Amino acid sequence: MNPFHLIEAARLLLEAHAGRPRQANLKRAVSTAYYAMFHALCKNCADSLVGKSSAERSEAAWRQMYRTIEHGFAKSQCANNRVMRLFPAEIELFAANFAELQGKRHKADYDPASTYKLEDVRLLLDAAEFYIKQLSNAPMKDLRAFAVWVTAKHRS
Repeated sequence: MNPFHLIEAARLLLEAHAGRPRQANLKRAVSTAYYAMFHALCKNCADSLVGKSSAERSEAAWRQMYRTIEHGFAKSQCANNRVMRLFPAEIELFAANFAELQGKRHKADYDPASTYKLEDVRLLLDAAEFYIKQLSNAPMKDLRAFAVWVTAKHRS
């Protein structure tokens, strides 16, 4: 799943109706923005821990690692500021936005009384796209450490 295609799909939802978009479309766009970040996280974990190119990896292992990410665990790890501040800014900011956006997705998906403004959703999509791009700029050793942090339970 290409995270940038999800961002594009979310933007299309905002333009689906002439005039003001429906709340259903705004909510789906918020949810889709989160899933764009989630898939970027999954891809980072699979690429960093198994391999980026087909020539250097087992496809089955790559898919297994991609599907290993648990939403709740990843959010709690990303929200751990004590640890996240040890990572480069590209990862720290991605993680903070990921954790925040997961909360917004829950509200959009499960709170029938929630409402959204078009401009706020546009800003949210822009931010998600920016942080996804920034994540790929981080050094591989840090991307790999981040992948371990969001997938592996700590044992002392």
